[in-house]
Amino acid sequence: MARILVIDDDLMMCDMLSRKISRMGHTAITAHNSTDGLSLARQQSFDIVFIDVRLPDGNGMDIMPLIKQTPSQPEIIIITGLADPDGAEIAIKMGAWDYVQKGSSLMEIILPLTRALQYREEKTAVAYKVALKRDEIVGSSPQIKNALDLLAQAANTDTSVLLTGETGSGKEVFAGAIHKNSPRADKSFIIVDCAALPEKLIESLLFGHRKGSFTGASENRVGLIKQADGGTLFLDEVGELPLALQKSFLRVLQTKTFRPIGSETEIESDFRLIAATNRNLEQMVEEGTFREDLLFRLKSFTIDLPPLRMRREDIKALTIFHTSKICDRFQIATKGFSPELFDALMSFDWPGNVRELVNTLERAITAAYEEPVIYPKHLPINIRVQIARNAAVHDAQLLKNHADEENRRAAATPKVESDSENLPSYKDMREEAISSAEGNYLKKLLASSGGNIGEACRISELSRSRLYSLLKKYGLTDKNSPEEQD
Repeated sequence: MARILVIDDDLMMCDMLSRKISRMGHTAITAHNSTDGLSLARQQSFDIVFIDVRLPDGNGMDIMPLIKQTPSQPEIIIITGLADPDGAEIAIKMGAWDYVQKGSSLMEIILPLTRALQYREEKTAVAYKVALKRDEIVGSSPQIKNALDLLAQAANTDTSVLLTGETGSGKEVFAGAIHKNSPRADKSFIIVDCAALPEKLIESLLFGHRKGSFTGASENRVGLIKQADGGTLFLDEVGELPLALQKSFLRVLQTKTFRPIGSETEIESDFRLIAATNRNLEQMVEEGTFREDLLFRLKSFTIDLPPLRMRREDIKALTIFHTSKICDRFQIATKGFSPELFDALMSFDWPGNVRELVNTLERAITAAYEEPVIYPKHLPINIRVQIARNAAVHDAQLLKNHADEENRRAAATPKVESDSENLPSYKDMREEAISSAEGNYLKKLLASSGGNIGEACRISELSRSRLYSLLKKYGLTDKNSPEEQD
């Protein structure tokens, strides 16, 4: 018997679903707003959660990631009274089992429930006897857990896999993990960087050649496709594969046979294909730069890797893991971390994703080579500049939100004549808000630069005279002034 939670302010919908779920032999519990629904999901165990998009206290999809993080990790079915293709896409990308309209028949609403319950039963029954070999896949966020579930499914099949995601999101690491958890783990894992293949030698590198087949072919050469025989062939940046070669590779993928350059006979290669790209292959198909039939073969099983900014809760674990590895490689003692360092790393968007984080940690460890603890001041200057700017923008937004809230309350409160005597002018209020924001920024600037005026000038893009003037204005100069420490 399963436990199903229905979060919807439509009492008729709750009643209808509850009665149907009860007739199916399951237990239904209802909540009529997101706050109560999230509270129930955290206190009790559920297999499935229905969530309405429009709830009295907000958008139901906002609590979806929080519910997926609960211990029972229920499957989530979004129900809505409005047909919204963009909303459906967002829900599915966030890990929803399905996106159903309320105008559908009861059977069309219950069918996803039946399938989701069947999936959970099969998932429990076919528990993996051996722990998944995760290698460098670090983190426990819902997004990375979902990707790991797909990895485990892909590893137990021999179908082609397409890994998509931004540069640096870990596509090669995932490809290696799929191989190491597959029945082919004891065979070769051949990596082909399609973006780095020299145009004149690309066919020779992939298919191999016979001695004397062209100028410079002084001996027989086994191609990368044959080297992957029995194992896995990983085509990284597959979107860079030349259009002329795509047709030839499609045939290899279909028949698992090919002819080396200069050979009169075809040879076989029983390889499993994993491809990766950071490009939109569907758009490339529309533009005529990628073959549609090849795309259909590549995307038999797709895993979309989340960018690091969408799983910030993993940054601390990634930092600890990679810092330890880097220190081992440098043959130095593992570094400690100041609390401010994690705050700084969490506030950055990491456009280069995990790869950029690792490179940043390597530079920070180098900067703190003789010191036992890494502080924000050890981070590269471009990272610290962006962090300082983000902090200033955040503080200014908080002040604006506070002012807006005060204005809203003032507008909703009956005006009392005597209160006007204590109300400052708009100009005074604005100057006070700006003064507070400037003061906070300067304090964070000094902390980020370690009190180094030269570095503070680079971060803030202020001249020394202007910076000294501001520091003096806000009482941030004393006998320990950074003027003396520079």
